[in-house]
Amino acid sequence: MESNKRQEDAGDAVPDTKKQKLADTRTGLLLGYGNPLLDISVNGNQEFLDKYDLKANNAILAEDKHVPLYDEMVKTFKDSVEYVPGGATLNALRVAQWLLGNKEATTFFGCIGKDDKFGSILIDKSKEAGVNVQFQYTEKEATGTCAVICTGNDRSLVANLAAANCFTESHLDNADNWSLVEKAQYYYCAGFPLTVCPAAMLRIAKHANEKNKTFCMNLSAPFLCSFFKQPMLEILPYVDILFGNETEAEEFAKANDLGTTNIKEIALKIAAMEKTNKSRSRMVVFTQGDLAAIVAQDGKITEYPATSVNSTDVVDTNGAGDAFVGGFLAQLVQGKPISESMRCGHWAGNLIIQRPGCTFPENPSFA
Repeated sequence: MESNKRQEDAGDAVPDTKKQKLADTRTGLLLGYGNPLLDISVNGNQEFLDKYDLKANNAILAEDKHVPLYDEMVKTFKDSVEYVPGGATLNALRVAQWLLGNKEATTFFGCIGKDDKFGSILIDKSKEAGVNVQFQYTEKEATGTCAVICTGNDRSLVANLAAANCFTESHLDNADNWSLVEKAQYYYCAGFPLTVCPAAMLRIAKHANEKNKTFCMNLSAPFLCSFFKQPMLEILPYVDILFGNETEAEEFAKANDLGTTNIKEIALKIAAMEKTNKSRSRMVVFTQGDLAAIVAQDGKITEYPATSVNSTDVVDTNGAGDAFVGGFLAQLVQGKPISESMRCGHWAGNLIIQRPGCTFPENPSFA
């Protein structure tokens, strides 16, 4: 059942015709759809946390009482405000784009508020990162935001999905947008859009399947594996590479009666589940924090040890999983060996947790 021999190439996951060097990376190669959020980070204080009934080290979804928080924190702590494009899929694409270097090698779909200030900032910051953002706009909600209130080494996160919840499949009916789907060779969706527009995810996945391209998805959160089990299972047959962590894997196994809590066995069972495109087998990639990550494919398990980070160097673990995926994808789209994709994924994840939020230096040092 298991093999510790590392795969020598990515041929099992990617057709040979798609292998290419970094210098050949063209625009629009990798496309993602997700829930875009503007992360607004400030150095706050306990008084501000108390005002909105927040805990110093916690992550919650915004309630009605939190709606005024975003404008107030910007005004109150204006000297420390930092804006970072966020949301799981966009985070992964930004990391991949940063590593690839080629401008607009990545394209992103999502929904933001029409003509609002946070949306404008999100557009500008995403473009600065080199991502070709092609947003759908709504007048029903404001742009989604995530408040990041720092007090010492603690971070209180308050996410308000807002406009991100308004994405519709009609965005794909636009000829210009669909041409970007057709242009891409690789696709990535975090699991979170399953709560918004699974029809769009499925449509993109089916296109990838029909054209023998590569579609990747992430389990993203335990609740998605149970409460959004049905749309997840509808898309799974079209998934070439599935990402997740050990907690998500266990919940998926429980929700789907896989009959085991062993992460390796779960990965093998998911890899063997029905797959529409028979030309290549499904790959399942599960990270386990500072333990070895595992890759399941063709009935075999390959382990890739994680490199540890000194606890005193850890600043913020938020976005580490997204960074891992971004690092992995940056190598995958270049046709690099899976071992190299895993190495870059671990490297990117380690880098991100030593910085506030999902941020990175101007130039990557991965080699």
